[in-house]
Amino acid sequence: MIADDGDDGASRQLSPEETRRRVDASLRRRYRAERRFRYYGLCSVCLGVIFLVILFGTIIGNGYSAFRQGFVQLDIHFDADVIDPDGGRDPDVLSVADYSLLVKAALRELVPEVTSRGEKRELNNLVSAGAVFSLRETVMADPGILGRKRSLWLPLNSEVDLWLKAKLSGTDGDGISGRFSARQLGWLERLLADDRIELQFNTAFFTNGDSREPELAGVWGATKGSFFMLLVTLLLSFPLGVAAAIYLEEFARRSWWVDVVEVNINNLAAVPSIVFGLLGLAVFINFFGLPRSAPLVGGLVLTLMTLPVVIIASRAAIKAVPPSVREAALGIGASQMQMVFHHVLPLALPGMLTGAIIGMARALGESAPLLMIGMVAFIVDVPSGPMSPSTALPVQIYLWADSPERAFVARTSAAIMVLLAFLLVMNATAVWLRSRFERRW
Repeated sequence: MIADDGDDGASRQLSPEETRRRVDASLRRRYRAERRFRYYGLCSVCLGVIFLVILFGTIIGNGYSAFRQGFVQLDIHFDADVIDPDGGRDPDVLSVADYSLLVKAALRELVPEVTSRGEKRELNNLVSAGAVFSLRETVMADPGILGRKRSLWLPLNSEVDLWLKAKLSGTDGDGISGRFSARQLGWLERLLADDRIELQFNTAFFTNGDSREPELAGVWGATKGSFFMLLVTLLLSFPLGVAAAIYLEEFARRSWWVDVVEVNINNLAAVPSIVFGLLGLAVFINFFGLPRSAPLVGGLVLTLMTLPVVIIASRAAIKAVPPSVREAALGIGASQMQMVFHHVLPLALPGMLTGAIIGMARALGESAPLLMIGMVAFIVDVPSGPMSPSTALPVQIYLWADSPERAFVARTSAAIMVLLAFLLVMNATAVWLRSRFERRW
């Protein structure tokens, strides 16, 4: 080995021991650099996992309590004179009866010492307005209950629900007890000691639509709205995206026009989503006159947004098919159409489904374009189809996060958990379909 001895440019022959020493030192430096690189990579992964654990821990910690709701057991006397004075069992009469009188009467039976008007008002405020809806549903389902007495579990007010959860967890709930008068706290303690109030699974959160009252608010309306929107998006974006990718890769001749189309497809994939919302507002609502807040319009807007992603992923999947497959198909006499649909497309389908997964996941979490087409409106009714007024899960989360009631904090995190579960189910289905159609060559 020849080594440079200094500035004079002279060189000398290194001994084998010196050569080995220098080689070993160089190897040690390279090994140390490799270990440092691996250490940095491991630290990055651990840091990402820590942030992920903090994120999910915060969401679950804030949202798990929304899956349980406080209820009070009341002995309701379904007084026929109050509900149906005429005795005709007319559904129109039964639906408009003043069921709040039954709730107030049952509360006064439990707390008979309440006499003044202010005390009665404080006592009645402990029970949610949803109790009236529960009684109405009970009578409408079984009119024969009139004149009878039945013990029912009815929802508590959201503030009482927070107090009960804080009480059972052994905390003060950030001063939640200060929101009640001494009389109300005494009544609640008595009902709790008599096992008249308890926490039960909050089925209303999964079966109700939105509501101004936190204890009555649910995600079913937003979930169905998201489902209808994604269904419209999938039925439009996947066939159109695959057809466009097949044409551009297999049938289109190279020309300046095709180059312009490809450039625009790549640019559209990076356009902010709010721009697609403005486009949907101008085209689908103002020009075509489609109804605002409809899942159909939301699906059309999300189709415009996800279509470039599906096209790009589908083209990449088609390019990944080996040329030998095409040559073999053409060599045995297949037409170009047969070659594409019988040989290339089945092999590229798993990659196309991957593009659809990415596009649908992006569409599921979008809220900005939906705000532009009116899906931010307060809608209580659960949608029955793509044309019914509706909202979506991301928009519902946005609305609840902006609500001043403290009980909506837990419901916001719980809705995020539902959104993530929705996403996991959708992705798991797509992954299963991909493995189902995957072929090896």
